[in-house]
Amino acid sequence: MKNIIAFAGSNSKTSINKQLAIYASSLVEGVEVNALDLNDYNLPLYGTDLESEAGIPDDAHKLLNILKNTDGIVLSLAEHNGAYSVAFKNAFDWLSRIEGKLFFNKPMLLMATSPGGRGGQTVLDIAKGRFPFHDGNIIETFSLPFFSENFKDGKIVNEDLDTQLKNSVKQFQKVL
Repeated sequence: MKNIIAFAGSNSKTSINKQLAIYASSLVEGVEVNALDLNDYNLPLYGTDLESEAGIPDDAHKLLNILKNTDGIVLSLAEHNGAYSVAFKNAFDWLSRIEGKLFFNKPMLLMATSPGGRGGQTVLDIAKGRFPFHDGNIIETFSLPFFSENFKDGKIVNEDLDTQLKNSVKQFQKVL
C-alpha cells in the first residue's frame, strides 16, 4: 500500500490549513496517510551561525527522512503577510541545508486556504515558482477562499469548491 503525508505549512494548533490537508488526504483512496504537525519537530530559528556552531538538528533529519520515504505529499500552506509562515520557511530552510532537492520529485498536491477571498493564492504562487527548484513535483494546486464559510465539520461545504478539490485529488492519485 502506498503512503502519503499530509501537513500544513503552519504551527497553529488550530490550523485551518491542517484541516484542509487532512480533509484532502482523506479523499485519496487506497493509501495510508501520515498526518504531520510542524510542532512535533524542534527546529530552532535557522541561521548560518547556529548551523556552524550546533549543526543541523536531529528533527530536521527526521522530517527529511519522512519526505524521502513517502509516496506523495499533501501540503496546505498558511499565508502570513503574503508569504510562507515562519514555521514552514524555517523547516524548509533547515531541510534544504541537508539536501537541496528536498521534495525528491514526490507527487504533490499543493494547497492553501485563508479567511479571505484569495484563499492563500499569493503563497501558492510563491511555492509554485520555488518548489520545482527543490524537486517539487506539483501535480495539482487548490485554493480555498473564505475558509469559515466554505469548510465546516471537517469538509468543504461549497459544492463547486468541493468538486474542484476532488478533481485535483483524482489527478494527484493517478500519479501515485
